[in-house]
Amino acid sequence: MGEKMSQVETVRGPIDVSELGATLMHEHIFVKSPELEENYPSPEWSEEGALKFAHDGLQRLCSKGISTVVDLTVVGIGRSIPRIQKLAATVDVNIVAATGYYTAKDLPPYFELHGPGRRIDIPEPLETMFLRDIRDGIADTGVKAAIIKVVTEAPGITPDVERVLRSAARVQLETNVPISTHTNAEKQTGRLQQELFIKEGVDLERVIIGHSGDTTDIDYLKELIDNGSTLGLDRFGMNSLLPEEQRIDTVIKLIELGYADRITLSHDASYFSVVNEISHRPPEWNHEGVSDRVLPSLRQRGISEDVINQIMVLNPARILSR
Repeated sequence: MGEKMSQVETVRGPIDVSELGATLMHEHIFVKSPELEENYPSPEWSEEGALKFAHDGLQRLCSKGISTVVDLTVVGIGRSIPRIQKLAATVDVNIVAATGYYTAKDLPPYFELHGPGRRIDIPEPLETMFLRDIRDGIADTGVKAAIIKVVTEAPGITPDVERVLRSAARVQLETNVPISTHTNAEKQTGRLQQELFIKEGVDLERVIIGHSGDTTDIDYLKELIDNGSTLGLDRFGMNSLLPEEQRIDTVIKLIELGYADRITLSHDASYFSVVNEISHRPPEWNHEGVSDRVLPSLRQRGISEDVINQIMVLNPARILSR
């Protein structure tokens, strides 16, 4: 009898890891702020229009060979799984959901009062929430998270960010679900994340250090990889931070150094974002840049199909497999 293949949770339910195919590991579908938008609606938001826009975009991705999109939208930036379920039911792309908490500095007041030794003395609520999302499903949707998202921005590891990171680390150890991070490459906060995760006992092979493609500092990137992590080179199209040509050069250098098995490619784009409205967004920053520009450029510069398959298919499968 053959060994059962590892499965990965998606919004439509578990699939065999072999069904993931070419995967974008760091994307968003809808980035929202429900309280803000309830009181001050965005003129760009229409539920029906946004769902259609995302549907058409994901179907285009499918036609370009992308099979799976990891949606790293978590609590703090408007995660709504019922909305994503509606979308997932209409498209041919797998959508992977995330747990975690998005904050670059401070948590909401709820967490100041709730937790071990606090006024309302309960087990760490962040750990409880992350575990429930992974084991039981998010809210009452039945959709299980397959990855944990955390953030360390320019302020570094503030007390509240540390609380999120430690909660993510402990849940990772308990579930073996991977962690994907947001970092500030200029401040090299990926290094800070790795140091904390090591102290918590996390195997850094289960950690993607995100937004690493915002820098051309190869020594810094090599350090992150040599410590065990995979790099998320995941902001193609954000040329205001670093031109795409330099981002592609970085991919080539890392491949030449033998690190093709420690790279993922993506965009960090969204089909709607209350933070980065479409009307103010550069047109090249979307979910299709990897398919339309980056992979063709890699091929033109002599990167083989085996290496591209490693980056787009095998690396995401290894990371998402439990």
